Amino acid sequence: MRKKITILGEKILPGKTYQIKSDIARLHTRTKIEVPIIVSRAKEDGPCVLISAGIHGDEVNGVEIVRQIVANKYNIPDAGIIICVPVVNVFGFLIKTREFPDGKDLNRSFPGAKNGSLASKFAHFFMNEIVDHVDYCIDFHTGGDTRFNYPQIRISDDDDETFSLAKIFGAKFVKYSSEREKSFRASAVASGKKVLLYEGGKSLDINPKVTNVGVTGILNVLEALGVKKFPANYTPFKETQEQVIFNESKWIRANASGMYRSLVQNGEPISKGDVIGLITDPYGFFERKIKSPVSGFVICLNHSPIVNQGDAIAHIAIQNLAS
Repeated sequence: MRKKITILGEKILPGKTYQIKSDIARLHTRTKIEVPIIVSRAKEDGPCVLISAGIHGDEVNGVEIVRQIVANKYNIPDAGIIICVPVVNVFGFLIKTREFPDGKDLNRSFPGAKNGSLASKFAHFFMNEIVDHVDYCIDFHTGGDTRFNYPQIRISDDDDETFSLAKIFGAKFVKYSSEREKSFRASAVASGKKVLLYEGGKSLDINPKVTNVGVTGILNVLEALGVKKFPANYTPFKETQEQVIFNESKWIRANASGMYRSLVQNGEPISKGDVIGLITDPYGFFERKIKSPVSGFVICLNHSPIVNQGDAIAHIAIQNLAS
């Protein structure tokens, strides 16, 4: 017997695709802000997969990844259900900022409360109206501000199936990462969902490689779950190097303020003592080298040409787990 599914009052029937618009909140002008939710259900039963992006409104590269999935009709399943939410935080997306209109970080507001703040109310709606129906989640993020994350998957500890899917996704780096309190991932995992969190790129930027890795990764996972056969007309993106599995990393911070010039490449190996970059004054009288205190792989670089003392300028993954 087919499972009956209703989202926002809409019955999701086999063989149909729906665009459902939620309007659970309004701006202070009373303007309605709708969040499009695209739901496609196959005639054959199977898992339900949520593909979401834009929990932070300025993280647009994830939005582009999910947009491509929908635009190319890769969201039409052969079995089961695919739910796509390209822009979870439409509020922030409109004004190109991370936060909700109430100033809160939506990704620190889960699982939310029915009568809480605006962000909390939306988180409660998202968990109960959407996440409650799904089995697997693929959630897309970018680095904050000028910090560019090399494509990577972050997963929770001690879950063999999630680890297997992370490897199948195909990003070069896989990190065992503890869940942040009140984050979407923490709440989804606590409710029994399998979650892959993709990090790639930086805020307010679309990078072709980050996009291609993300689209290929989604298609790899959908095929592995038996939800959708890999499209014959799509050329997958493949890394030339083996995956790096790790659970330890280190942020390198600026030891002075000034103009910053990076000397390393994102995604590449680095040895202890290698010079990461140079900090100078704008006048030619001061120069200081920033050296790596550890060996590993560069997984994030700060693209800002001007830094303050203490700013994060590089993130180093310490490979300590067998792949």
